[in-house]
Amino acid sequence: MLQELLGAAAAVAAGAAVYLGAAARVVKQYERGVVLRLGRLHGDVRAPGLTLVIPAVDRLRKVNLQIVTMPIPGQEGITRDNVTVRVDAVVYFRVVDAAAAIINVEDYRFAVSQMAQTSLRSIIGKSELDDLLSNREKLNEGLELMIDSPAVGWGVQIDRVEIKDVSLPDTMKRSMARQAEADRERRARIINADAELQASKKLAEAAKEMSEQPAALQLRLLQTVVAVAAEKNSTLVLPFPVELLRFLEKAQQPAQPVQPVQPVQPVQPMQPVQPVEPVEPMQPVEPMQQVQAGQPGQPGQPAQQVQAVQREQAAQPNQEAQPVQQERAAQTNQQARAAQQAQAMQQEPSGLMEELVEESLSRQQPG
Repeated sequence: MLQELLGAAAAVAAGAAVYLGAAARVVKQYERGVVLRLGRLHGDVRAPGLTLVIPAVDRLRKVNLQIVTMPIPGQEGITRDNVTVRVDAVVYFRVVDAAAAIINVEDYRFAVSQMAQTSLRSIIGKSELDDLLSNREKLNEGLELMIDSPAVGWGVQIDRVEIKDVSLPDTMKRSMARQAEADRERRARIINADAELQASKKLAEAAKEMSEQPAALQLRLLQTVVAVAAEKNSTLVLPFPVELLRFLEKAQQPAQPVQPVQPVQPVQPMQPVQPVEPVEPMQPVEPMQQVQAGQPGQPGQPAQQVQAVQREQAAQPNQEAQPVQQERAAQTNQQARAAQQAQAMQQEPSGLMEELVEESLSRQQPG
């Protein structure tokens, strides 16, 4: 009898162990258990740990509450400014209601993936290329709102959505590269122009300072020569200042005492020119009367000798008048030139004085 009781107890214990083995379930810390009894939701969501269900009656489904990282496949679309792009994104979500994730949707992972793809295509069509490239934060927020709105009823919470990559056609990449190059060149030209403006102002100030000290220009020339001579790959042509040559030439000549410049005497005004008295015309000489031969008291002369004497007497007064006329004409010309010089001195006295001073200095300097 005792053996029968022990055998029955052992059988009951074995059946209980089999039942417990079939009914016991372990729910992990990051999971929640949803029990469906005969197809209906039974009780609350099972907490982590050991839980029991009725074998063949209850069915336990575990839901992972960890954050899921789901990549969205690349979606091709046309932006608002008619540019074909291919955009990839990533969705971060987690389950906040295990029962709703099991009851309300067949496969919440697949549902979230499809919703993310359609939302991404919608965002591409509503945005421009510049927004996709530079204003991604705003697009991420809009994409998150579009996915999170239907996911709330599925017991899923969208934590974050990020646009991962934007692929452009090769032609668009070249166009953007040319645009960026042109913009860089424009900014470089503006910077160069600004630098030239500042340099011109500084050079003007330097020229003003050098104009006050001419030796500074020579020093600047020597500094430039030193800077160029540091590189031994060029031929240097040194301009030699003419002032230095003149200085050396003067140093070789013996020193001569400098004669004082005599003051220029003022020019006395010329007396007015007296009018020239007209020359009285010479009276014609009466021809000598021919001596007739045979008159009493006068010796007789031949006719040819008488004519020669008359010609000599007619030419003698003309020869005496020519030197007088030439002397008077020379005096008249000299008086006219003196009057012109006096008039010129009255009009430009300073210029004539300077010319006289320079002429006197040039005569006094040696060589």
